[in-house]
Amino acid sequence: MAKTALIIGASRGLGLGLATEFAGRGWHVTATARDPAAAPDLAAAASSHDIIIQTVDIDSPESVAALAAATAGQHYDLLFINAGIYGPRHGSADKVTQDDIAALMLTNALAPIRLARSFLPRLNEGGTIAFMTSVLGSVALNTGGTMELYRASKAALNTLSRSFFAQDVGKRRLTVLNLHPGWVKTAMGGPDAQIEIAESVGGLADVVIANTGGGQHYLDYQGNQIPW
Repeated sequence: MAKTALIIGASRGLGLGLATEFAGRGWHVTATARDPAAAPDLAAAASSHDIIIQTVDIDSPESVAALAAATAGQHYDLLFINAGIYGPRHGSADKVTQDDIAALMLTNALAPIRLARSFLPRLNEGGTIAFMTSVLGSVALNTGGTMELYRASKAALNTLSRSFFAQDVGKRRLTVLNLHPGWVKTAMGGPDAQIEIAESVGGLADVVIANTGGGQHYLDYQGNQIPW
């Protein structure tokens, strides 16, 4: 029986790549976008793969509830929450406005946890919840200090996910993964990044499939452990 995946934030880039990668491996994939009408690449992928498109804005509890209603009765082997933003390009705590830091923390840290909690009952036993984080969220590895706002948002996601695992997952036979995709040539990563989308998502899919024994793990796309 084919496995099922719900991939949040799949209109382009890594999310689109993940949807296509898992569908290409025989999974039944549900992929979301904030505005599917403005996601032609996702529509094209759905026309040639086993991908169903749904709508969600993870910042909106009402939108998350609507997604839950639209997928009622569906259960998943994988919930992969990819949606995220970079935030202000200056990346400075001195320059950021209250609205900008609130938006960054909501989208990158709080909203993924809220969505994971909403869909936790829909995960099959032995399934996986994956959060797209970054090596930049590692407090232990922060020796350069650049991109401080983005780093802070991903560190917050990592911390909240630890609480989610401890408080919500409990004794259920589920795996929680915090995944670093590498420095990828996407709209966020830029043209000077080190790897292509296909290499990243292929590695991420391998890591998801290889780590199904429960627990929580902070890993990169090659399966290397990252210190918290």
